[in-house]
Amino acid sequence: MNKSINSKMIIKNTSVLRHNGDIQDADIIIEDDKIAFVGRVVNGNVLADHVKNIKIIDGKGKLAVPGLVNAHTHASMTLLRSFADDKKLMDWLQEDIWPIEAKMGREDIYIGAALAAVEMIRSGTTAFADMYGPCMDEVAKVVDESGLRGVLSRGLIGVVDGDKKLQENIELFKEFHNASEGRVTVMFGPHAIYTCPPEYLIKVANAASELGAEIHIHMNETLDEINGCLKDYGKRPFEVVNETGLFDQGTLAAHCVHLSPEEIEIIKEKKIRVAHNPGSNMKLASGIAPVTKLLDEGVVVALGTDGASSNNNLDMLEEVRLAALLHKVNTLDPLAIPAAEALRLGTEYGAKAIGLNGVGRIEKDYKADIVLYDMKNAEWQPRYNPISLLVYSANSSSVDTVIVNGKVLMEHGELKTLDEEKILFNFNQCFHRLTGYYM
Repeated sequence: MNKSINSKMIIKNTSVLRHNGDIQDADIIIEDDKIAFVGRVVNGNVLADHVKNIKIIDGKGKLAVPGLVNAHTHASMTLLRSFADDKKLMDWLQEDIWPIEAKMGREDIYIGAALAAVEMIRSGTTAFADMYGPCMDEVAKVVDESGLRGVLSRGLIGVVDGDKKLQENIELFKEFHNASEGRVTVMFGPHAIYTCPPEYLIKVANAASELGAEIHIHMNETLDEINGCLKDYGKRPFEVVNETGLFDQGTLAAHCVHLSPEEIEIIKEKKIRVAHNPGSNMKLASGIAPVTKLLDEGVVVALGTDGASSNNNLDMLEEVRLAALLHKVNTLDPLAIPAAEALRLGTEYGAKAIGLNGVGRIEKDYKADIVLYDMKNAEWQPRYNPISLLVYSANSSSVDTVIVNGKVLMEHGELKTLDEEKILFNFNQCFHRLTGYYM
């Protein structure tokens, strides 16, 4: 590449994970919010005379990987990390989580999401799909300030004030869909079949259809959910929801742990994308999703952490590792999900699952959402296979630099868009207000 360069950033002399799984020693040129070039500039001399007045990041000893995508979480639940653990899902929700969530106000939602943003950036996540309660405009504010990508849904509990909550989701969509340079998008968030009866889901489907919005919903997380649905409606959850028309809008379905062959056919037919949450499902003893079967059937499968109250972190690299290991032992097949495929679940497939176009690869014309991992530490030696090292050996402490939409959010471990100290202070105040305790 010898033509004149008009760009704002170059990552030079780095190791780049390409779409085919190869590692290429290359330079990455970023123009505005997109990747303009991946390769060697002027025979490898990235500091050629015609490259002037741009930001240069030294990528030597770094591995450049597409940003991780958290396809299902509840960001503000960082406020409830370790608040209640080691319980069954419904006991955990009804006895602990829902009562304290009822006390949360606007400031709490903002601060909880801000702490989540700090954790996500530090662990290499560049986009997340978030479903929570009221005041989701505060989460949109955090997305705007942090520089992350956020796909936001107002969590809809149809059995209590359902119409009011649906109107809030409509207003969220109208005000924030494609806001913040397109980094904020909005879905509709019916919680689950056990909190949203079919007649309510029909209302949600109609509202989403009118706006051209997609759906983010919990599906088939536990056996209790399946059995409850069979008792109430005589059919399994995917069969009941399918009859409401909800799946015709484009759907991100979280969990999908317990699936019948007929439900998998619905997933395929409606092109439903699945957010697999291995850490949360293991901790809550919900079960193991049939991920290898879904992948074999051509279903888009992504990874999510779920909320920090049921995981208990937002570390997507950990979810990538869990996905690779869990399905090996579940199928007794060491080839079930190889390292490179597990990483795709957390990057490219994640972007597809949450509806992001042109995100998830380090390729020309893709969005410049890039994470640089520092490979100098002991866990990266020897470097026979950097992807294997990233998935099976390294951890999020290796995250050095995070770029989203062509903007640096963290460089050499220093946050550039968020005041971490202030966020932690304010978080402590929220925690005290909700629980009466100081940290």
